[in-house]
Amino acid sequence: MDGPSGGCPPAAAPARAKLPLGIVFSTALFCGEGAAAAVLCLSYGHSDDRFWLALTVFFVLCPSVLVQLTLIFVHRDLSRDRPLVLLMHLLQLGPIIRCVEALVVYCWSGREEEPYVTITRKRRLRKGYEVEMEQEVGHSERRLATHRNAFKRMAVIQAFLGSTPQLTLQLYISVLEKYVPIARAVLMAICLVSVTYGALVCNVLAIQVKYDDYKVQLRPLAFLCIVLWRSLEISTRIAVLVLFSTVFKHWIIPIALANLLVVFFLPWVQFWRSGSRLPDNIEKNFSRLGTVVVLCAFTLLYSSINMFCWSAVQLKLADRDLIDKSQNWGRLAVYYTARLAENTALVILWYFFKTDVYENVCTALLVLQLLLGYCLGIYFMLLFFQYLHPCRQLFRHNVADFLHCMCCRQRQAGTPLCLEAPLEPGVRHSIV
Repeated sequence: MDGPSGGCPPAAAPARAKLPLGIVFSTALFCGEGAAAAVLCLSYGHSDDRFWLALTVFFVLCPSVLVQLTLIFVHRDLSRDRPLVLLMHLLQLGPIIRCVEALVVYCWSGREEEPYVTITRKRRLRKGYEVEMEQEVGHSERRLATHRNAFKRMAVIQAFLGSTPQLTLQLYISVLEKYVPIARAVLMAICLVSVTYGALVCNVLAIQVKYDDYKVQLRPLAFLCIVLWRSLEISTRIAVLVLFSTVFKHWIIPIALANLLVVFFLPWVQFWRSGSRLPDNIEKNFSRLGTVVVLCAFTLLYSSINMFCWSAVQLKLADRDLIDKSQNWGRLAVYYTARLAENTALVILWYFFKTDVYENVCTALLVLQLLLGYCLGIYFMLLFFQYLHPCRQLFRHNVADFLHCMCCRQRQAGTPLCLEAPLEPGVRHSIV
């Protein structure tokens, strides 16, 4: 629906690009985590803890290599003559040179008039109306958009293939040693910020993919709600896994593999049952084998995210965008119900079978705090979808509708419900 005037505004002239704060923040997290891990590795070397040293280095280098490959893939540097950039990537310093490039583009944008490359048409929700907007996109804005897309993918990879296992490892070592040195505490804090930011980026990417025709912008209160939701969800999940692994060292591996493999193979099973063909828009120069390898890496990242938190999207390999754009409240409810039940079972097993004595810690209270923390994270998630989601007016059904339906199933058949939507123009209402 158009705005009150009923017309579309003319295309706006190219404006000065926005400061790429997300790129700077992602680069700072990447460098900070690497520096903190290097200091901690020196400490492990002095104390001759070779096993912890090897694992710490692995969880730094492995995601770093994947980050370099992602940045090269997005910018298509293999087909361009850029030896300095490729050298920086070989030295695992690619994000730094990319951040410098983005800042240079930002500083030079708007200083001189440049011809626009394309015109983007988006809709914006304003007070119940859908307002059509047009914006001329210049060369600088387009280059910055490429950098932003690359760094968003980098943040997710760094968070869930690097920071999350690193945080789990360092917390496990701290519980075993009952001691947290400053270097390890700093590394764990940076990892927690990194994985929370990565989950926030997942939410933003999911909204942008599902509502591609709309100009999406998170309000500060929605941003804060997502941060609280994700930090509570991930921190309590990691703490439960770490406590369980201190008692059942041989059982944590099959549990982790089961979580990983079930989510990894589920999209592929759905793809094979649909009888569809592989998407051909991944990369023009890729063979079928190359496409399968990229999709497998993407599915591995997807399963790693879901092992620790809700990924905010559902993979659909038969779709061009690889994402199921429907809002499925049932899957969301099943995921959080199963994850809460699993966390409860794991932490209760730890409580009854623990052998170590924890001084100055009430273990029963710790169990209660972990479960309440996870439930509080779910509460902030429901709060976000019900009141703070930027496109909540476009939902066919919201959280309240879904919960209402669940309650309605328990009513006797023949008890009619009288639900009447308020007459508010421009807002899509739902009655279940």
